[in-house]
Amino acid sequence: MHLKIGDHVSVLDEDINGVIIQIFGNTITIETEDGFDMEFLPSEIIKTQSFSSQMFSNTDANAVINEKEQSHKPKSVRVKPKARTLPAMEVDLHIHQITTQNKHMNNFDMLNLQLDTARHKLEFAIKKRIQKVVFIHGVGEGVLKTELEYLFSRYDNVKYYAADYQKYGTGATEVYIFQNVKS
Repeated sequence: MHLKIGDHVSVLDEDINGVIIQIFGNTITIETEDGFDMEFLPSEIIKTQSFSSQMFSNTDANAVINEKEQSHKPKSVRVKPKARTLPAMEVDLHIHQITTQNKHMNNFDMLNLQLDTARHKLEFAIKKRIQKVVFIHGVGEGVLKTELEYLFSRYDNVKYYAADYQKYGTGATEVYIFQNVKS
């Protein structure tokens, strides 16, 4: 199967669909239907027609997936220590990344939109069992960062800390989501 940028794909063993936006070596980056960039190996995804009109039914897709899994059992994949520290998801909370309708918004409205976006993306990550999320808030006066820390402190199953300084400087916070906490 030859994959290229622009192909619609589905992730095996996950309810994630997206479009390939980058291929770098053996890593394929897809933009999901929800607007997140996620990385996968070619063996973890399958090419599909499109999100809305798939060329085959779910039964056909399941048959193909089962056949693929039975033809060769994948060996246990060892995750390198560096790969474990890479975030699965980045959320840029700069207002121009969230909306183009910010010209008539005051600071309070923009802050609330940014916080609503952060809450929505965090809930999405918890629901999809994504373990790490980096929220890019920028440096500024620190109002958004303080409000984000208050938001994150309201969750029992997360811890948060400054994101990788080399990659983000001081303008990002990384959230680690504990997956085995009973709600």
